[in-house]
Amino acid sequence: MIKTLQKHGNSMALVIEKPMMEALGIQEDTPLQITLSGNALVITPANVGVGPEHMKQILKDLRKRYGPMLKRLAD
Repeated sequence: MIKTLQKHGNSMALVIEKPMMEALGIQEDTPLQITLSGNALVITPANVGVGPEHMKQILKDLRKRYGPMLKRLAD
């Protein structure tokens, strides 16, 4: 795929289409790591921890598994 930069204010922007974002598992608020490798620009999702949806699922699973025990400890 060949892309060209687009003017965005005083800067230039590279537009990433939705199908490519879905294939990479990123959204518009996903932090991206940009690095240079020789003369190539490499863009990858930044490793900033667990996403909010994944965290909600983890907490739901923990509550289901350990909720009764934690309630007894609290009492």
